[in-house]
Amino acid sequence: MFYRDERLALFIDGANLYAAARALGFDIDYKLLRTEFMRRGKLLRAFYYTALLETEEYSPIRPLVDWLNYNGFAMVTKPAKEFTDSAGRRKVKGNMDIELAVDAMEMAPHVDHIVLFSGDGDFRPLVESLQRQGVRVSVVSTIRSSPPMIADELRRQCDNFIELDELREVIGRPPRGEPVQNVVTADEED
Repeated sequence: MFYRDERLALFIDGANLYAAARALGFDIDYKLLRTEFMRRGKLLRAFYYTALLETEEYSPIRPLVDWLNYNGFAMVTKPAKEFTDSAGRRKVKGNMDIELAVDAMEMAPHVDHIVLFSGDGDFRPLVESLQRQGVRVSVVSTIRSSPPMIADELRRQCDNFIELDELREVIGRPPRGEPVQNVVTADEED
């Protein structure tokens, strides 16, 4: 439930939203996403969080990051870390949970409603804290993928769960060939 006079802020976990949309078979049109939530309330900020591979000569996510930066999104990035797992495979890790949580806590006194685009169960304590401060929290993710992309504890904690697949007609576009997001956010090395 949204109210037109509500002050809104969007917090987009880029890797998580990308994975959820990809699991559902569509890409996100971020211009349409921003327009949709401007329609639902007074959108104060739209934050987008992603880690970037600095070692690559060309990063496939760089055009998206640049476009978002020029089109009304507050970009929060940091270098991704490369490591070799126990099986000798090269892995890339770029977890942005702390940055997102800190920004949401700082934004809480200035908004009525936060929309979190992530299904990561690590955000449950953040949602609980925001609610104690009087902020309503909606979570956008999906239970329609296999496996579901939202943690059950996060879904139970939020005030409103928005099924990403139900936004497909409003904010989606057909998927392009190669994946845009190339950073794994697995917490396996924490």
